[in-house]
Amino acid sequence: MGGARPQTSGKRRDTIAFTVVVTVLVVIGAAGMLLVLALSGAPRTMLLATVLATVPVGPLVACYLWLDRYEPEPRRLLAAGLLWGGFVATAVAIVLQGIGGLFVGINDDTSLAVVAPVTEEATKGFFLLLLLWWRRAELDGVLDGIVYAGMVGIGFAFVENILYLAASYNGTDGMGPGGTSALTATFVIRCLFSPFAHPLFTAFTGIGVGLAVASRSRVRRFVLPLVGYAFAVAAHGVWNGSTLYGGRNFFVVYLVLMAPAFLAAAGFAIWARRSEARMLTAALGDAAARGLIPATDIGWVVDLGARRQSRQYARRVGGERALDAMRAYQQSVVELGFLHHRFLRGTPPPDFAARGQEYVARIAQVRPFISFPGQVVPPQVSPR
Repeated sequence: MGGARPQTSGKRRDTIAFTVVVTVLVVIGAAGMLLVLALSGAPRTMLLATVLATVPVGPLVACYLWLDRYEPEPRRLLAAGLLWGGFVATAVAIVLQGIGGLFVGINDDTSLAVVAPVTEEATKGFFLLLLLWWRRAELDGVLDGIVYAGMVGIGFAFVENILYLAASYNGTDGMGPGGTSALTATFVIRCLFSPFAHPLFTAFTGIGVGLAVASRSRVRRFVLPLVGYAFAVAAHGVWNGSTLYGGRNFFVVYLVLMAPAFLAAAGFAIWARRSEARMLTAALGDAAARGLIPATDIGWVVDLGARRQSRQYARRVGGERALDAMRAYQQSVVELGFLHHRFLRGTPPPDFAARGQEYVARIAQVRPFISFPGQVVPPQVSPR
């Protein structure tokens, strides 16, 4: 959902409300988690744990950005998801689990297998519900839900891994005397073998939210996120529960359930990305038939290789200003395609008309100043 979006006054209010709520909670959560981290070990230990916990973050983020190439989500919202997962979800989950242990008398095994999945998936998933409530226009379907869920899960896993790595080194995790060997084992299991665990769990909630956005039924729009959350809790519970019965059972669950589930989820995400190409082609074909865009431009916008080729061509013949114009045009056409698809499905957003008019106006403004390979180069390369 990249690029600037047209906003009505109501949408601006929703955007402000979302920004304020998320910012305030991230600041409070960050303060709490930084205090927890400061109390979890010596500075050198925490620095080492932080460096090790960072190792899987870059590759995971890159994978989700790769999935998000058709219609890149706003970087500020992706960053908000990371921060929410790292600070808000972790802090609230710790508080809820502490309350459960204090007042309900839950033992450690029950907390790990039941309470942790319920609370952690709820605190992570709440970010997706805020998007659904206040920034629904940023969600076009399942793939968007998976991407945002992935960012929240990556942020959560990053901070949680710091705590686990520090505890293993200090010997405060109840697994032995600690030291380098314990730290190495924890790093291998959490950062190399299963860095995808939290993003995978929360992806179920993201899928539920994505399906809800595309649904015509009010009942399904309410139920589907809850169903996704239930699957997230179940997957999380099975994973955590496997650690209670020894290393052999843990690796059996990893090989029989978790690894196949991850591969299935990755395959589903790739299929969803390919289905977006087919959906965009169909939606833009209908838009072209209505005279909203030139039909000859569709391939240069939908096909990722052709999109990249056209941007390289724009830079070669017109420099950075031509490249900016090409990006603006392609982004506006893609946005129009997603919006038009929702119109064709019968699930247009409330501001459908205003947004559609803005996209069409932007397309008409930029199109005279760009050309695709094999077309006549315009005398000007930017409408600015």
